[in-house]
Amino acid sequence: MNSILKSVNGFISSESAREYAKKEFNAILWIALITITALLLDKVFTLFRLWSKASKIPGPPCNSFFGHGNLGSRENFIDLLSESHDKYGSVFKLWLGPTQLLVSMKDPTLIKDMLSKAGDKLPCIGKAFRLAFGRSSLFFCSYDQAQKGRESLALELDDKMLGRANVIPKNVVDCITEGVDASMSTGSVDCKLISQHMAFTILGTTLFGDTFLAWSKATFYEELLMMIAKDASFWASYRFTPFWKRGFWKYQSLCTELKCLTLDIVQQCGKNYKLFCHKDQNSHIGTAKVGIKAASGAPPSSGVEMQDNFFYQELGGDLIAREEPCGNIMGLMFHGCIATTSLIGSILERLVADAEMQDKIYSEIMKVKKGSVREDQDVEEMLLLLATIYESARLLPAGPLLQRCSLKDAGALLVVPAQLLQMDGSSWGSDASKFNPYRFLSKAGKGSDLVQDTSFTAFLPFGSGMRTCVGQKFVIRGVATLFASLLEHYEVRPRPQLGNDPKSTTNPEIVFVKRGR
Repeated sequence: MNSILKSVNGFISSESAREYAKKEFNAILWIALITITALLLDKVFTLFRLWSKASKIPGPPCNSFFGHGNLGSRENFIDLLSESHDKYGSVFKLWLGPTQLLVSMKDPTLIKDMLSKAGDKLPCIGKAFRLAFGRSSLFFCSYDQAQKGRESLALELDDKMLGRANVIPKNVVDCITEGVDASMSTGSVDCKLISQHMAFTILGTTLFGDTFLAWSKATFYEELLMMIAKDASFWASYRFTPFWKRGFWKYQSLCTELKCLTLDIVQQCGKNYKLFCHKDQNSHIGTAKVGIKAASGAPPSSGVEMQDNFFYQELGGDLIAREEPCGNIMGLMFHGCIATTSLIGSILERLVADAEMQDKIYSEIMKVKKGSVREDQDVEEMLLLLATIYESARLLPAGPLLQRCSLKDAGALLVVPAQLLQMDGSSWGSDASKFNPYRFLSKAGKGSDLVQDTSFTAFLPFGSGMRTCVGQKFVIRGVATLFASLLEHYEVRPRPQLGNDPKSTTNPEIVFVKRGR
């Protein structure tokens, strides 16, 4: 009898357990279903809200459910934006897909307001650069994360470098002119390549000092950096990281090699500098935050005395655990080199095409040099040279588009066509497409002296607002110093034509002719 009762109790207990387990499992399924449904409804609500807002913005109609997905090359896209702005006004929309909205704006007042308030992340194309350089506290993260580091870097460049008469040390300029002489021994030089080399040398010596000039791997580092820059846009075009592509892994191997070279130059600097690594004790990876600091008794450097907070940032007392070594260094080299190369190349092209303006700038340089009591010349007094730099940046900004991403509106992409904005006749006059440095100069009161004028709302070659280029003042002063020395010793001329050899108006071959003494 007892055994029978035990069996019955056991059966009842097991049945109760099964029923209880079934109810628990059903409850979990219901919770999961409700959660997923709520998330999907939120996304649908966000999408409808996006469609509702977008319906109020003019733009070309979509012939396909997938929107205006096939936008062609970069040049074709800029042409499309130009034509659409002419047709639909200063603000218009393009649907890149059923859930991907792009809004282009060319109204200076609206642009200023948007850029001053835009604190959201940059568009997802930043993931390709993050794959190249690793996580960084200065690039490709939310502005709240990057703000402290960017402000620190900007102050360091402004305070320590703008106090000098010339930002670029004489030995760096001498190295560049020696390179020009070496290139001229083989004939004319490619404008883009010589501009790239100048920019690379300026940025390298700024970060690493004189050690960079003697680094045997500098040339290969330059080639590799530019190769990665060229491929970055291609891999950025994928919405999802294309791990299945063999070419992607080749790209990743190049990125790894670049990181190794960056660590190598840091170690080379360690011969003249104290190299210290800050490890995050809370990170199981133990990622090193690399910085460079001048050593006591070490030879003085002509580069920037980089503080450790340039390469790692402390936010709320906690280090960024996932930030990779040298990520900020490579980011600075990459972005700085791209922007500076574009500016130097644009200036060379303008000077080659306008020999009269080049002669006027040379006269100004010599006048300032003769009137200076110091050995170096203060480029702040070379107003026409500075105006030429600004005008060259206006006609060819480093990037044709300024981009922001609105996370509140389903990741809608907001773009400012800087290239179109800076050549808009309504802001710059009927000669907006022509090279005229005097537009950045104005009369000083009733006198005849000229003063620099950069108070243009439609002038955004270095961006604006929260994500404006932290090194824009340094770049302007550094490039001015470089050209003050170059034009003092050389004339820049186009390569003489050979027969009916066609001549391109972009990226021309140029020659540097030494001035007679």
